[in-house]
Amino acid sequence: MTRVSPPRLPLVDGSLSIGSFADPVLVDPTRPLLAAVVDAYRDAAPTAVDPSLDALRDAAGADGDPLSPGATHPTLPTLTVVAADAVVDALVGRYHPASRLAALAAAGAVDLRSLDAAQPNPVLAGESDGCVLVAGGGDGDGDGASSAAAGPWCRVGADATLRERYDALVSESEPVRLRTPSRHALYGALAGRCGSAVADEAIRLLDAGDDAEPFDRGAARRRVYAAGAREGAFDRDLRRACEDAGLGSAATFTRIKRALLDAGVVATEPVAQPVGRPRHRLVARGALADATAATEALEAVGALESV
Repeated sequence: MTRVSPPRLPLVDGSLSIGSFADPVLVDPTRPLLAAVVDAYRDAAPTAVDPSLDALRDAAGADGDPLSPGATHPTLPTLTVVAADAVVDALVGRYHPASRLAALAAAGAVDLRSLDAAQPNPVLAGESDGCVLVAGGGDGDGDGASSAAAGPWCRVGADATLRERYDALVSESEPVRLRTPSRHALYGALAGRCGSAVADEAIRLLDAGDDAEPFDRGAARRRVYAAGAREGAFDRDLRRACEDAGLGSAATFTRIKRALLDAGVVATEPVAQPVGRPRHRLVARGALADATAATEALEAVGALESV
């Protein structure tokens, strides 16, 4: 199992280990604080939260792999997060942060729940310790791409009874369903139905471009479909793989296919079968076929950002 280090939140006067709290719960975080939690777990266990393409290749099909949805991490604490829907929506509106949070949820490291009523301050508490977290810099309600937009934080107080005061709120909260798959889930679904070449190209296209220009789930779908066309995936297999992973419905990918066909960057060709009707293979055309790098492939579908 991959070795991990304890996730730590940045404080004005150092850092705070999430694992120092027994059965920790984070209540009513701001978007930057929730982003900082995801960053902390990513720094602690990058292969589990945000695996590289090489790590995904190595992990595919391995028994007991730490990237798999049912994996456990003895040194990676499980954190219950009770957050406002607007805060979660702001974070998961961008594909990569959403996929990292999905990886943490799938691995059981983060139990994400919906908060109905705002609290006076964000609280991090365990069975024998608890504190309020106050932003030490920046705008606590900002929507910057990095946690530095509002951090580091100041720890206020040390209250051993704080956790039990939130027990009822936590137990009555509803789990949040994330609609973006982790990188491992997407790679596994694509490799299983379409082959490793399609899965590899999808990850390359998802990672291409400028980090300063984050994209949403819709753009991720277009990139994955373009990757399938570049590697000659069967249309039905690609749509089913994306549906298996939770990236979108078959109907959604039918619309994306139509837009790419109309744009002249994708076509289909029939492939005869021994029994039954021919299957339809996707074929890249025009600029998408001519692209020699992932960034060039993105330019070929760049005009379809509204699909």
